[in-house]
Amino acid sequence: MSKSFKNVFAAIAFLAVPFLFAQKSQAQGLDSIKVVAPGAAVKEISNQFSFTEGPAISKNGDIYFTDQPNDKIWKYSTDGQLSVFMENSGRSNGLFFDRKGNLISCADEKNELWSISPDKKVTVLLTDFKGDKLNGPNDLWVDFKGGIYFTDPYYQRNYWAKDASRVDGEKVYYLPKGSKEPIVVDSTIIKPNGIVGSADGKYLFVADIKDNKTYKYQINKDGTLSNRQLFVNQGSDGITLDNEGNLYLTGRGVTIYDKNGKLLGNIPVTDAWVANVSFAGKDRKTLFVTASKGVYTLQMNVKGIE
Repeated sequence: MSKSFKNVFAAIAFLAVPFLFAQKSQAQGLDSIKVVAPGAAVKEISNQFSFTEGPAISKNGDIYFTDQPNDKIWKYSTDGQLSVFMENSGRSNGLFFDRKGNLISCADEKNELWSISPDKKVTVLLTDFKGDKLNGPNDLWVDFKGGIYFTDPYYQRNYWAKDASRVDGEKVYYLPKGSKEPIVVDSTIIKPNGIVGSADGKYLFVADIKDNKTYKYQINKDGTLSNRQLFVNQGSDGITLDNEGNLYLTGRGVTIYDKNGKLLGNIPVTDAWVANVSFAGKDRKTLFVTASKGVYTLQMNVKGIE
């Protein structure tokens, strides 16, 4: 593991929340969590990676995810096959498919946002904020209009130039479709990380990994955010939603809350850290977990919204 990713682990180690409910889930089995399919078990797909991140589902149900230290984007197909989709991926982190089938990437080798076409043609969407480099776009969500919400926390990378001028603060941004000028939509979160929008496009969820909180916002017509509310007192790395409005947070396993913020349970994963989570498969009912060196699946009763 590279030094920079050891620093990431050090930065997020404080999230060792006393998951007594995780131990309870292990003791009782996953059947105690209503959104998990009866009799389902966590299945390891592969553990050949260095640090997996950014799972994103394509239109047909394939999952694309990153192995950032090795600078690769991988594909896990609906028939269970693993393959490398792209090498030299700009150190891609978070990923999300837009409505045209392009893979939008937080490419933090040069602190940029990329659009990667199905034939791997790269279009750089964003290089800076008012002339200063971003800290390192981490995770993102694309709205129905093609605008991009993204988080920009600072995690030092050993491949960055030391003399680069960077933006002040770690913020949440919105990049309107076709624009090169993002707008700051929240500058008060300490270290924003995971981000996802609701199925109807009306609400945005953002995790503050350092302050150990996750917030819910109302999305306004112009892309700005309002009515910020504390959703749960737990932070997260990557996050996702299912079609019932349940929110999935990562870190020590995958922790699930219902649409009202009530704890449903924790899915234990053997890796020390779970970085991100999404839904996979043609029916969107397979939970896909990126966890450090391994990727895992779990069959669910619910469908993902992505």
